[in-house]
Amino acid sequence: MPTGPDPVTADHPAADHPADAGRLPLRRRLLPVIALLLLAPWAAECSWGGFAIDDFLPVLIFLGPMYGGAALLIRETARRFGAGWPTIVLLAAAFGVLQAGLVDQSLFNSDFLDDTQYADTRAAAEATLVPGLDFSLRQAFDYVGNHILLTICAPIVLIESFLGPERRLRPWLGWPGLAVVGVLYLLGSLLIFSDSSGRKGFLASPLQLAFAAVVVLALVAVAVLPRWRHPRPRRARRAPHPLWVGLPLVLVRLGSDLTPGWPGMIIALSLSVVAGGLVAYWSSQNGWEQRHVLVAGTAGLVMAAAFAYLVPPYSPASPAAALAGDVAVTVVTVALIGGAWWRLRRASPTVPVAAS
Repeated sequence: MPTGPDPVTADHPAADHPADAGRLPLRRRLLPVIALLLLAPWAAECSWGGFAIDDFLPVLIFLGPMYGGAALLIRETARRFGAGWPTIVLLAAAFGVLQAGLVDQSLFNSDFLDDTQYADTRAAAEATLVPGLDFSLRQAFDYVGNHILLTICAPIVLIESFLGPERRLRPWLGWPGLAVVGVLYLLGSLLIFSDSSGRKGFLASPLQLAFAAVVVLALVAVAVLPRWRHPRPRRARRAPHPLWVGLPLVLVRLGSDLTPGWPGMIIALSLSVVAGGLVAYWSSQNGWEQRHVLVAGTAGLVMAAAFAYLVPPYSPASPAAALAGDVAVTVVTVALIGGAWWRLRRASPTVPVAAS
């Protein structure tokens, strides 16, 4: 059982650039960057049926800078720190609170969905209002959870799985590129904050804004702790087959809507803690590798695509356009995950991922 650093620097690269980055053509260096910029908004808003097929392109254009920029900044920050997936998940949670609490402020706006086909979810949301702060814990769980699973983690793990191990866990951008992405993210967020269909003219109270800001800062502070930069020794027991890793995450999605109100939230949060604990435990076992990460990171995307047929898009659309969008979601999801799995199966030798 290996107890030292991972054989290929796994989750903890120290350099700012891949060792061979200078020898790669510009097209190859920018390809994963562009792919993540486009995949993040699609996963965030289209993969679960939020838009009909004729709205896919506008989503990529208008939301790409914000969602794609956030995914890139989170991914590059974690890899530059030499950190693993705990840092990415915590930063994704910080982004989810930032987006829903400070940018579009949907977390505090009880009227946010009233002009959509989800207006009937208001009663269920109000059943879990947090006293004093006037936000729904149910909506917070859904909004932030979807940003963690769909906006950030699934796109990152998919793009990284298509790359070789020498590029997968290293930064893709230099400081000038990061500055450009940061500006794109800020402009994209400003567009949503100021647009009539983004924040919808709502402004949260100073207490609500302060609460969201404190939560964001706390999550970022925990995310950059040095402990996430040191690989842990492998446990003697071997990790299960990669497909088993997705099972507890699927059960979270199936069980999170079992019952409304606070009992439902207790169930949803309990399932999430158990699933997260299992994945963390398995990731420390011998034999954990990128295929396990792929399954864990895309389980939420698979469930979103499966349920897309059962939910309406935000705005009314013709049955043909809605169905075409759902079919397109299925095709894209299967192609991306299947292609990534095939790419990893072809890779030889199998490269383990450091526990973190």
